[in-house]
Amino acid sequence: MQIDDSHFELRLARDEADLHAAQRLRYAVFVEELGGDGEMVDHVARREADRFDPHFDHLLLLDRRRAEDDRVVGVYRVMRAEGAEAAGQFYSEEEYDLAALRASGRRLLELGRSCVHRDYRGGTAMMHLWAGLADYIAEHGIEVMFGVASFHGTDPAPLAQALSVLHHRHLAPAAIRPVARAEAYQRMDLVAEPDLDRAAAVRSIPALIKAYLRLGGFVGQGAWIDHAFNCIDVCLVMDVALIPDKHRAIYQRGGA
Repeated sequence: MQIDDSHFELRLARDEADLHAAQRLRYAVFVEELGGDGEMVDHVARREADRFDPHFDHLLLLDRRRAEDDRVVGVYRVMRAEGAEAAGQFYSEEEYDLAALRASGRRLLELGRSCVHRDYRGGTAMMHLWAGLADYIAEHGIEVMFGVASFHGTDPAPLAQALSVLHHRHLAPAAIRPVARAEAYQRMDLVAEPDLDRAAAVRSIPALIKAYLRLGGFVGQGAWIDHAFNCIDVCLVMDVALIPDKHRAIYQRGGA
């Protein structure tokens, strides 16, 4: 059966109105659904924002069938080294030491704030966003992608199996390995490797993290407990050249 997705539009944010639309979707997901908060969250206007937003490009998925002021149903924000220089740092450097990545000499892209409207999960929305990301990567010659992804809640105990399997089986090579900063550092090797229940661990890993792992992604050393956003973050790293051929179609226009 062929799926008609002609009602979707995928593009970068063009102006402040686009940015506000992205922030409203982020508010619905990260604040209303997941209980997050932050210094620049606007609860009156219902926008989730931070000081880094002006330095990111914002990839938007719009559904033209919806009301004009409510069309954004998917968001990904992406920042190249040039944006990080203007911002003074990458967003992830609030939580992780990126010295190894910065010293690698590779062309870097930070990913963040990925979310999809609740009515569009389980469909093709995320695939459209990833196809747009593929175009962006090709256009800018990106070699390594990275960014934080989250487990809901701040108690590591229920996540011990999941965090441990990430540490033991998917730790990034030292040459590109981020390390969580000491202020909110959480060890990930909570269960010894021989005692891992891999099936239980995989069940509790969020779908987005599993998707990156299938594409050959790694995690940094240590997790970060983010009380403001009610989550535990891990830093994901992906070497574009190492994406397995069988999954490379996900990063191609029309691959969905």
